[in-house]
Amino acid sequence: QVQLVESGGGLVQPGGSLRLSCAASGSIFSFYTMGWYRQAPGKERELVADITSGASANYADSVRGRFTISRDNVKNTVYLQMNNLKPEDTAVYYCNTKHPRLIGLNYWGQGTQVTVSS
Repeated sequence: QVQLVESGGGLVQPGGSLRLSCAASGSIFSFYTMGWYRQAPGKERELVADITSGASANYADSVRGRFTISRDNVKNTVYLQMNNLKPEDTAVYYCNTKHPRLIGLNYWGQGTQVTVSS
């Protein structure tokens, strides 16, 4: 069984920052890719950023330069540092881990709400 526990969401003003954390436990392997997705009401879930076991990162165009993803393979934890937040970043953010080839082998956290509003 795999569990992903997220933390760090909340309400911030535009231009503010948040740091999301996700700790994974259970039958997870260190070579799995970890990442963050988000979903706003009425919208499709979209990739925000992901990172391989070798720390190669990929970002959505909308967040590149503002967000930074990182991971600690010893702790099986992935982080998302979000800077210069915009109202359009408002969404539920989900942690994910998956096999890099067998995409069907993936797991999700419960989601954490991020709201950017003045």
